[in-house]
Amino acid sequence: MSTEYYYKEETYLIIGICMEVHRVLGHGFLEVVYKDAIELELTERRIPFSREEEYLIDYKGATLRHKYRSDFVIYDKIIIEIKAQEGGLVKANQKQTINYLKASGCKIGLAINFGKASLEYKRLVL
Repeated sequence: MSTEYYYKEETYLIIGICMEVHRVLGHGFLEVVYKDAIELELTERRIPFSREEEYLIDYKGATLRHKYRSDFVIYDKIIIEIKAQEGGLVKANQKQTINYLKASGCKIGLAINFGKASLEYKRLVL
């Protein structure tokens, strides 16, 4: 993975939105509640995004039957994976986000966890 800092301002803005959502809602809700709140924040700020974006998976030139579905794609270039896990972000969450990056062609992903008293996030670069 590269250490180059792509889309620094955009990722700071997204993390700030998630911090605001966590500040208002706290922890303990299901993932879908945080996703709805993030969608509202993005819409109010007129930030371009898509939710539940589907990606086809290519295997040796064939398209696999199952698809990947990312939580959010923001600015058409940053993948956001939302979690609400009491145990915190784990390696599997990071690997899942990396797989979304591979499938989407995006360079930056944020794995964000609302499940603890403090917001957790991990910035991943492909």
